[in-house]
Amino acid sequence: MTVELDAQDTTLDELVESARALVVPGERRILGLTGAPGAGKSTVAEQLVDALGPEVAVLVPMDGFHLANEVLIELGRLDRKGAHDTFDDGGYARLIATLATQRVDDPVVYAPRFRREIEESIGSSIPVPPTVPLVVTEGNYLLLDVDAWPTARSHIDAVWFLAPDTDVRHARLVRRHEAYGKSAEEAALWALGSDERNARLIESTAGRADRIVRLR
Repeated sequence: MTVELDAQDTTLDELVESARALVVPGERRILGLTGAPGAGKSTVAEQLVDALGPEVAVLVPMDGFHLANEVLIELGRLDRKGAHDTFDDGGYARLIATLATQRVDDPVVYAPRFRREIEESIGSSIPVPPTVPLVVTEGNYLLLDVDAWPTARSHIDAVWFLAPDTDVRHARLVRRHEAYGKSAEEAALWALGSDERNARLIESTAGRADRIVRLR
């Protein structure tokens, strides 16, 4: 059973100001958002970047490093898509390292983007200008302590763990799966099956976060 985490209640406005405090003009900082499936990572990350503006922040999601379906089929992992070993963790770590050392006179770096409607990643689709001081990255496994995930974490300045109430998170997952074509029954089975197994692993990493927060 998933355990409710001891989280600090906060608001989006407060998170925006905390993110703004990380910005150092002329330097590069990276902020990571993590949490279990359905925690609201992508939504909050988009809201932070929108509030800060394109001259200040850019969003580079971890989901762009989903392994392609044909690769997952070859590895026998397609039915576990979303688990930590269904991502190119080494590629993600290398990109984060590159972004952390990108300077104002360096060229634009292009990151991949995951397209949920086709369940595949599209390469070189997110431009990261060298003049943008804050990169926001979000994903499930930023705090995992195996494979290349710790290397990526070593280049991230701060990681915030989002911990909504479990029933809220489950409801979001079911709605998401239904929105992308699953029946109500299939959506519930996926949310409480594969997603929940991943959630237990992810929540076990929360103690490594700089902050554990619950939006109100």
